[in-house]
Amino acid sequence: QLPTELAVGVMLVGCCPGGTSSNVMTYLSKGDVALSVGMTACTTIMAPVVTPALVLLLAGQAVDVSYVSMLMSIVQVVLVPIALGFIINAVASKVAQTCSKVLPLVSVIAISLIIMAVVSANAAKLMTVGWLIIVVVMLHNVCGYALGYGVGRALGLSKAQMRTLSIEVGMQNSGLATSLATMHFASMPLAAVPGAVFSVWHNISGAIYANILARTASDTKEEAPSPKKAASGTKA
Repeated sequence: QLPTELAVGVMLVGCCPGGTSSNVMTYLSKGDVALSVGMTACTTIMAPVVTPALVLLLAGQAVDVSYVSMLMSIVQVVLVPIALGFIINAVASKVAQTCSKVLPLVSVIAISLIIMAVVSANAAKLMTVGWLIIVVVMLHNVCGYALGYGVGRALGLSKAQMRTLSIEVGMQNSGLATSLATMHFASMPLAAVPGAVFSVWHNISGAIYANILARTASDTKEEAPSPKKAASGTKA
């Protein structure tokens, strides 16, 4: 029963693919990094089709959602830059390596400026509903961690894979959610706020959660048995 603007913003965060920071957190938690990268890659590639479909399904009754328009936006914001990155790396690898030293800082500054712009534009409304947004975002994030871990346990995955699934489900590409809210729900400025708050919060909670998981992790040999052991167990 959240106000429509906030509800749409929270749904957008949940419908977006996994964030790239989840790969770092998985590494810090001693999880399955290859699985994490694979999941992030798959959900990102599927995002142009899946994200608009989910938003239309969940929020279509409350607000007007243009599936095609949102699909094209995600292609422009996510897939085109990835494709350009591959092309530049293939054609001018030395330039790419040089730029890679600077671009992480550029991306951090860029997302910080986006968050500042969203928050400042909604400063007056945030004074009245700011606490509610923070609580909802924290709950959304923690429930994602719990759901991912629970599903992993139900599927009989290894502990390393359960940690990975937990982090992948809990951490979203909130920058994309903020961009989509700004582009497609301009009449509802608060819709962009949950994504902006999530961008800050999930990196804090992710680092803490990864540290806790790493401390409780058992021997990696127990987490991921070698192929020979797995084969012998299958034969048995």
